[in-house]
Amino acid sequence: MSEARRSGRAEANRRHILAVATRELIRDPDASMDDIARAAGVVRRTVYGHFPSREALIEGIADEVAREVTDALSRATAGVTSPVEALVAATTATWAIGDRYRLLISLAQRNLTGGGIRDHLRPARVGVTGLLEEGARRGDFTRHLPPSVLAHALESLILGLLQAVNDGLWQSPDPAREVARTCLIAAGVPAADADAAVNGQATAVTA
Repeated sequence: MSEARRSGRAEANRRHILAVATRELIRDPDASMDDIARAAGVVRRTVYGHFPSREALIEGIADEVAREVTDALSRATAGVTSPVEALVAATTATWAIGDRYRLLISLAQRNLTGGGIRDHLRPARVGVTGLLEEGARRGDFTRHLPPSVLAHALESLILGLLQAVNDGLWQSPDPAREVARTCLIAAGVPAADADAAVNGQATAVTA
């Protein structure tokens, strides 16, 4: 077997294990490496060959989730010229992914060392910082915080709200819109204008 073919097969196995681990850990956050190996239809040694520890496996999942968030932000804001509309699109896209993976995000927060999930979200945070900088330059957002600090705060807000859902503290029929409204207000948009922006976004999406 050629080196390229071996490399491609190894990567396919790695992605299969990640996909199965994501599904199993959402179902049961306490699933062991043995549980994941059985669910993936591979021997334990194969899982450890790609991920030498459970933390390494969670790191790999966090990478995939963060990449999905970054890609979703790029798609959601592509061609959107209004920073306010772009922030609504960005936060609703982020919430949709975060809500799908919120149990895994909570698991990563507890198990990863260093900056945890935040390290993986840095590319998305850089994109939001640029959006906030443009909005502040145009006067859509206030300058009460530097854009980089505000981007960090909005990220913390969304992660906190996801955990509130996990803990049963917050239930909403339309959480994505409420999160978008909250983020706009945190960026300095008056509440009435934030309501109008979120309602306008919802109309545009459903039209």
